[in-house]
Amino acid sequence: MSVPPVAALRSCLYDCSVMHHRLGPKEHHFRYGIFQFCLDLDELDALSARHRLFHHNRPALYRFNDSDHLPAAEGLGTKAAILAWITSQGLSLPADTRVLLLTHCRVFGYIFNPVSFYFCLDARDRPLCAIAEVGNTFGELKPFLLGPEHFDGEDRFHRIVPKYFYVSPFSALDLEFDFKLRVPGEQLDIHIDDREGDRPILLTALTGRRLPLTDANLARLTLKYPLITLRVITLIHWHALKLWWKNVPWHRKAANPQLQQGVFNAHASLRNGAPPKS
Repeated sequence: MSVPPVAALRSCLYDCSVMHHRLGPKEHHFRYGIFQFCLDLDELDALSARHRLFHHNRPALYRFNDSDHLPAAEGLGTKAAILAWITSQGLSLPADTRVLLLTHCRVFGYIFNPVSFYFCLDARDRPLCAIAEVGNTFGELKPFLLGPEHFDGEDRFHRIVPKYFYVSPFSALDLEFDFKLRVPGEQLDIHIDDREGDRPILLTALTGRRLPLTDANLARLTLKYPLITLRVITLIHWHALKLWWKNVPWHRKAANPQLQQGVFNAHASLRNGAPPKS
């Protein structure tokens, strides 16, 4: 298999900053650095052949596993899974659609993705749709589709949609997500806010700058952000402890299964008498 030059590949890295600003009922703010992969899902085998530090479905310092994303039929990968789900939502895409996935990869085998983003492009790189694949610490996933009607004609998708998903014990399930997703370029600019009607409850932003996906850049980012997926889950629990200390109201996951809809990898609290997952 010939290995394409770096310049011929769409896949890249982003050196990022994550910001959360909770506005109520108690204010809480933090910002920290991370990095993420932006993978063209047609390039996974080529990337595996090129890199020592990254592999697809086999051991490496950074490993992309298809099983870490939407479930697919046996033998099919993440691209097939997301395209099948898009079709199930009533949206038909061209056969030559390319899919970019902004995500974390496994580090020494460990993975946690609070949210991954898919961007579907046609053969001329025109955006077709975007998907936010939101995860939680129970291993559940819920995809949210931003279709052509949510695209501004330039570079951004925007949609406000009911959440109906257990993301955090400190967030009500019947809030709305306000997605503002710019198609990744030299800069990354993604916002997801929690809203209650017209009132914002939580503001989040993911911004960053593009870097070529090379072993050298992976090594530098590993030194800058060691054990990044473990860092992410540790910070989530650390800030949860701070919110608990501030007496922010707590929502039990099992309390409202009817408000948890369209969930993949459903937790036992949803499987036992709750509505079936989509």
